[in-house]
Amino acid sequence: MAEGHPDSTPSGANQVIPMQLWNDIRQHVLAGGHSAYSATRKFGVHWTTVKKILASSEPIPYKLAQPRKKPMIGEFLPIIEQMLLADRSAPRKQRHTSKRIYDRLKDEHGFQGGYTVVKDAVRDWHQIRQEVFVPLTHKPGEAQMDFGHAVFLLNGVETDAHLCVLTLPYSDVVYIQAYPRECAESFFDGHVRAFEFFGGVPVRTSYDNSRIPVKKIIGAHDRELTDGFLRFQSHHLFASHFCQVRCPNEKGHVETLVQYGRNNFLVPMPSVRSFEELNQILHDRCVTELTKISRGETRTKGERLEDDRKAFLPLPKERFEARP
Repeated sequence: MAEGHPDSTPSGANQVIPMQLWNDIRQHVLAGGHSAYSATRKFGVHWTTVKKILASSEPIPYKLAQPRKKPMIGEFLPIIEQMLLADRSAPRKQRHTSKRIYDRLKDEHGFQGGYTVVKDAVRDWHQIRQEVFVPLTHKPGEAQMDFGHAVFLLNGVETDAHLCVLTLPYSDVVYIQAYPRECAESFFDGHVRAFEFFGGVPVRTSYDNSRIPVKKIIGAHDRELTDGFLRFQSHHLFASHFCQVRCPNEKGHVETLVQYGRNNFLVPMPSVRSFEELNQILHDRCVTELTKISRGETRTKGERLEDDRKAFLPLPKERFEARP
């Protein structure tokens, strides 16, 4: 056996690797700075499979022989959350313990898993709920993303535009591009253009719960992500954060700048001959913004962007190819 390889057989080397696991392994090693060997132990994947995953941002498509079993706790997380939310109106001494939740899941819902996974799920729920306040200061290297709406004149006709907006809360830098529709292609293209404008990939980006990145909401911050978004994340190696449902203040910075960009970049309504011409106008105005100084700051947005860039991940060598 070669030195450094795990003591395991390659029996899983030909199994289908879900995009979520593929992305997690690349994040663990390439973004997290951990060794490939540690990934074999953490994720239970053979050494040869880890090497294949690190060599490519996505798997070569092939048919799944049989569906991969989901963790037993997954489908019960909404039930656990419902019990814990109900506790808010119950006397403090008559609230659910992890053991009581476990017993109810078994007796009332047919849960067949162990107590430990239930206890871990309850602990995670409470930890997430403690994240009440949005910090007034932001670390360099993080981003927020949202879509907005505006109207412009396309060959003299009022036309709707969907604005893909990415902001860097630390430096107050914003990048906006317009598209005919809010779809996967515009979502990914807007990110790629923004990353190139920023000069790197933000280490973490915050989102709402649109259907483009999110397939299913599992818990307060837990999401089952779409394969398209996981491909994109695996390619760029950034971390993602999804706001709690009905908690838009978690990404209030970008929502403010959606309105700012609409009021300052698109008033009066631009009159153009194509979306490409409109996007060039938006790009130029984002460049001009770099020379401005935000309230309470002494340096320009462009100067503060250099702090963001020091924290960024590098741009991939190959541009991401968006696919339906």
